[in-house]
Amino acid sequence: MTTIRFLAVSLSAACLAAGLPGAAHADDAASPCAALKHIVAAGPGGLSSLTPEDGQGVAQPYGDDARCAAAHGSYQCTWTPHHDAGSNAAALQAVAADIAACLPEATHDQNSPGRQHFYVGDRGKRTAITLTPAGSSQLRLAVSGQ
Repeated sequence: MTTIRFLAVSLSAACLAAGLPGAAHADDAASPCAALKHIVAAGPGGLSSLTPEDGQGVAQPYGDDARCAAAHGSYQCTWTPHHDAGSNAAALQAVAADIAACLPEATHDQNSPGRQHFYVGDRGKRTAITLTPAGSSQLRLAVSGQ
């Protein structure tokens, strides 16, 4: 019984510590979910209000040189994946997996080595999310209203 109580207390303490601000963890890699959700929430009509910084969190786990810009009806980011991300195709698949995990309401209607496409919302009020290679060594995330 003492062992079970010790395990329960240890587990509770670990869960509590995990939620404390400033607590360091070995897997503290940036999560792109907050950035993805923020960008998609702006769509389809408010994408031009986004700033270059709004998209950097999407790329941060994979690359440090994200360049993002808003235009009328769209938002795009381009970045170079880290060397440890593997090939450009592997990095593209990893970012697509993040999109699918972070946006469970999104429909993933194209899954190919050269293009990943998702959309959120009904026809006429839809936000499209497209991930493609940009040249031989970069990725491009494009979010647009449809």
